[in-house]
Amino acid sequence: MNRIPSTVLAGLLALAAVVPVTAAAPAASAAPARTAADAAPVRPAVAQNEVLSVRGAGPFRIGARLDRFVAAGLIDWTAPGCPGIVHAGVTGSWAGAIMLTFRDGRLVSVGTATAPPRSPAGGSVGMSFAELERIYGPRGRMIRNDAGDADAYLVRFGSRVELFSDHPIRPGVGFYEAGLASYVERSFRRGCC
Repeated sequence: MNRIPSTVLAGLLALAAVVPVTAAAPAASAAPARTAADAAPVRPAVAQNEVLSVRGAGPFRIGARLDRFVAAGLIDWTAPGCPGIVHAGVTGSWAGAIMLTFRDGRLVSVGTATAPPRSPAGGSVGMSFAELERIYGPRGRMIRNDAGDADAYLVRFGSRVELFSDHPIRPGVGFYEAGLASYVERSFRRGCC
């Protein structure tokens, strides 16, 4: 199998994460007066990055071209995989949270080893497979790879899937990936596609 090991992937995603550090705000009496025009809604960056679905995540839509993301400055790094496959890290608010996979220059999957993001139904890294079964019911099912050494929970959405694969050290989900079934499910089952 020519896949990035889950522990290496989790480490790469963790190292790429940038967590802003803020100092305590000054006392209210020392703060300058604010007007209604100054009051813009402030949302944590992660709130924008909470959903990863079979359509993609944020601007990273399944089927989009790698060269367009590069031209837009949204790609931080790339690494070759199996023939025709390129893995990529992203910039901006999704940096350190997701990894993209391209086949022949088109986005086929978005994956994460962090929580958030979560699936639209609420599934995420760190959950047990029993929790996923409660969330998805009959829509999902447990599968095993062809080598017989890894388990995953698979939810099918037409030609696309959500795949929650096991953690290499502890029970439960260690990686969540969504995208084209022809890539996501097949690469889990067989390794290189």
